[in-house]
Amino acid sequence: MTAEIFNHLWQSTAFTVVCALATLALRKNRAQVRYALWFAASAKFLLPFAVLSRLGTVLGHWLLPADAGRRFTIVIESVGQPIMRTVVPPATRVFGVNASAGSTLSAALPTVILATWLVGTLLLTARWVTQWYQLARVARSARVIAEGREATILRRLEGERRITRHVIVVESESAIEPGVFGWFRPRLLWPRGISAHLDDSQVEAILAHELSHVGRYDNLIAAVQMAVQALFWFHPLVWWIGVRLVDERERACDEDVLVCGSDPDVYAESILTTCRFAIESPLTCVAGVTGADLKRRIETILNHRGATALSLTKRVALSGAAVLALAGPVGIGVLNAPRVQAQAETSRIEERFEVASIKVNDGNDVKRVALLMQPGGRLQATNVPLSMLVRFAYGVQEFQIIGLPEWKDSERFDINAKAERDVPPGQLGAGGPYQKMLQALLADRFKLSAHLEKREMPIYALVAARADGKPGPGLRPSTVDCVALMAERARQGMPPAPGQALQCGFRIGPGQMTGGSMPLSQLATSLSNFVQRVVVDRTGMAGNFDLDLKYTLDQTTMANALGPLKAAAIAGGPSTDVPAGSDAPGLFTALQEQLGLKLESARGAVDVLVVEHVDKPTPD
Repeated sequence: MTAEIFNHLWQSTAFTVVCALATLALRKNRAQVRYALWFAASAKFLLPFAVLSRLGTVLGHWLLPADAGRRFTIVIESVGQPIMRTVVPPATRVFGVNASAGSTLSAALPTVILATWLVGTLLLTARWVTQWYQLARVARSARVIAEGREATILRRLEGERRITRHVIVVESESAIEPGVFGWFRPRLLWPRGISAHLDDSQVEAILAHELSHVGRYDNLIAAVQMAVQALFWFHPLVWWIGVRLVDERERACDEDVLVCGSDPDVYAESILTTCRFAIESPLTCVAGVTGADLKRRIETILNHRGATALSLTKRVALSGAAVLALAGPVGIGVLNAPRVQAQAETSRIEERFEVASIKVNDGNDVKRVALLMQPGGRLQATNVPLSMLVRFAYGVQEFQIIGLPEWKDSERFDINAKAERDVPPGQLGAGGPYQKMLQALLADRFKLSAHLEKREMPIYALVAARADGKPGPGLRPSTVDCVALMAERARQGMPPAPGQALQCGFRIGPGQMTGGSMPLSQLATSLSNFVQRVVVDRTGMAGNFDLDLKYTLDQTTMANALGPLKAAAIAGGPSTDVPAGSDAPGLFTALQEQLGLKLESARGAVDVLVVEHVDKPTPD
């Protein structure tokens, strides 16, 4: 979220700078054009490009072909609970060290910033709401002027300018200058006694000025700018935009009045008379007649020569820039849409199972959870929940998945599937055909549809803990030929038994991880669910390793991790409680002492899978 806010702020700042440069290029043209540019800069603060880009991503899910080729390493076999939903305490707590004052300050800083922003926003909003309420009370108590010189001139000007919104003139006891109050049902506040100081031509000039505000919905535009200032009060540019908006708004009205035939001397005199008689409105969303730099305005009015019309080149450039500002982020979202949606159109996925049997697990073996990939295009899943299937198919950990149903862990399935063609042993593992075939199976039988989004998140980097880069005693290079071994198993049809030492594979049990001939990238992926962050292998250690890791977690986090299995045990299955009194170290310490590895905090772009729809499958 912090990264998205900073992205939005710098993008809005850059957009404002571009608009400012454009107003300089158009300084000899009509103020109305510059006014529109400043309003665009203001509105940009309320419309992040990320929103438009995500809209494009949604469109891209419908327009672009599927791309399911995502990298992922999954636990091949696990005993106990393979999908740990544990939040490991920070490293300072794991090693038994109290958090430093600096860490406490860093943790509290986001709260302080948020509180400061909220206080500023509430104060500004309260101030403007109070002023608005006072002006509304003045408008309600004012007497409606239904006839007379002001009403007659106003009705005539409305007809000449084809103003469809009927403006009501009310006589105000307040000393506030003539101004339009209201966004959609405008009321013109006319101070009592000011007409005695103005002749007909001057009254007409002031009324023409106010009708120009009404025709452009200037009060509504000013209210939008006030909202921007309330939300982004800390950003100096939003206040500068506010000043420029008022300045160009009043210049645009001046140009309209003069273009419609008012004499410059008469118009300037009417503004000066109004200034001597009344005070300016305290709110920019009550459009008056005396705003902006008055001295400069009077000089411009008296020296009025007419603004230069926009050339065809400038019109095309402005139109193209407007289209690019809106359509550009949408187009980027469409082109970059992570189209990995596994929907009913599985014909787009080349790899698919020829036959597949899905049954609800009968609960007789709640302790064993296995997902086995075998040469020959066979996949065997035992007591596997939906969350694990989705993780394997789309290359994400459970904390990266949004939108799974409540039964994602409570409902468990046994799956036996075979592809319509053999899968060579070299294609086993992460990113291979099994992922694509399982995506097709989830789409067909579970009616699953989902898409991936990139989000900036904290991650962990798995690195060597020792200066010489040597592994610990629990991490040993492997010499086993797993391709040959798995091919032999496939011919025999004999998966490894529970508890059997793994020569090729990976097993997670309560307080223990064991692996045979596995890359460290697979260990990093499996650690992700323990630390609730994506873990990236940056050890630089190539090849496959045998590992044995023993650790402990506190009882609260372990109970949360084993929640689904505990529920099954209560129903009659075997218990999976962690042995009491274990003297094994915490996970972070165990990684360093036993494997010679450690986790370092970092930040990176992380895939987040958004599940749009999923159903329970029909057993067969």
